Amino acid sequence: MIPKSETSNLKSEISEISNLKSQIRNPKSEISNLKSEISDPQFSVLNQRSGISNHKSEITNLKSQISDPHSAVLNQRPDTSNHKSEISEISNLKSQIHDPRSSILNQPLLSVSELRVHFRTEDGDARAVDGVSFEIAAGETLGLVGESGCGKSVTAYSILKLLPSPPAEYGGGQINFRGDELISLSEKAMRRVRGNLISMIFQEPMSSLNPIMSIGAQITESIREHEKTSKLRAREAAIDMLRRVGIPSPETRFDDYPHQLSGGMKQRAMIAMALVCRPLLLIADEPTTALDVTIQAQILELLAELQRELKMAVLLITHDLGVVAETCDRVAVMYAGKIVESAPVVSLFETPMHPYTHGLFRSLPALTGKRSQLEVIPGSVPSPLDFPSGCRFRTRCRLARSECLKEPVLRELAPGHFSACHFAEEVGRQAPGSV
Repeated sequence: MIPKSETSNLKSEISEISNLKSQIRNPKSEISNLKSEISDPQFSVLNQRSGISNHKSEITNLKSQISDPHSAVLNQRPDTSNHKSEISEISNLKSQIHDPRSSILNQPLLSVSELRVHFRTEDGDARAVDGVSFEIAAGETLGLVGESGCGKSVTAYSILKLLPSPPAEYGGGQINFRGDELISLSEKAMRRVRGNLISMIFQEPMSSLNPIMSIGAQITESIREHEKTSKLRAREAAIDMLRRVGIPSPETRFDDYPHQLSGGMKQRAMIAMALVCRPLLLIADEPTTALDVTIQAQILELLAELQRELKMAVLLITHDLGVVAETCDRVAVMYAGKIVESAPVVSLFETPMHPYTHGLFRSLPALTGKRSQLEVIPGSVPSPLDFPSGCRFRTRCRLARSECLKEPVLRELAPGHFSACHFAEEVGRQAPGSV
């Protein structure tokens, strides 16, 4: 027999076991409850934050704040009431820098401002260039035209600081190339610019080439100066450039001397020498002088082709308006050391606004009608030692009046079209060459 005390103890233990079973009678339901608690990963975390009662509404609010990347930033700026204006400003900035080069391209490659170059002589200061200003953009061709003695070549030589000093002196102004002021550069620094960043084709190839050096030696000298390469690689580059400018048998011509080449071949050799280092700006000082019409056309076509290939700018100095019409984007007319008119080439040819420009057109041969002889502009370009007061063209101008005793200002009369004439509006209404 089991004592009653033990039976009572067993009953109490069975009762406790029953209670425990009732607590865990459905273990699956507890697991389900646990699963439901962790079904949303943010549930357990958010429930630990006593200050947050509804995590779903909070997530929704967060999503609405970051749905637009601009609104997330703007919502943090309580002082900004209209984010559209800021977005508009950003869009305007993006439109300005859509091309990484735009900030550079918006600046002119070459900017000449109020350039003055004087020559000291026994008779006084000759003001060959007296306040010349113009700009050239990357890849652009600017034509600089005018009669002999107007200061075109002196302007070109001044850019590269090739004028002997003395007697030449810079009387003022600035020459900025890619942001560098060239006038203030030392001779050593200018040597890194000449032939490398800015090259020049001189007016007379017959006299510009060294007669005692072979063509190849003159070209490779520039390569080795700027690129510090071997003689073999310099020779290969020179022969390749001679081939590209259209010289036949360049391997043979490499060792020829200037007197062994024709006029057209000498000019091509000069072009090869100027372009072998792939300059950003080419100054061509009457590159077709003394060449017959056929060779002239070939040289101009070659320059245009190489300009497109090398993406360089060109300053073309000439007195031939036909060459300007064929090759230039803009043209500046120079007279007596000053720019008297500047315009896009089409605008200048259709609506010249200075009497001197009309005079240049009037002196062109006509293809129609009868003309016994070519017309000329009366008189000659005044001496730089003694320019007339006021308008420097007034002593030769058909429209000269008392107002011309005052010097005219170069002013813009149409988009990109500038003229230094008191009566430019009146002149512009006349047919080209009729003033």
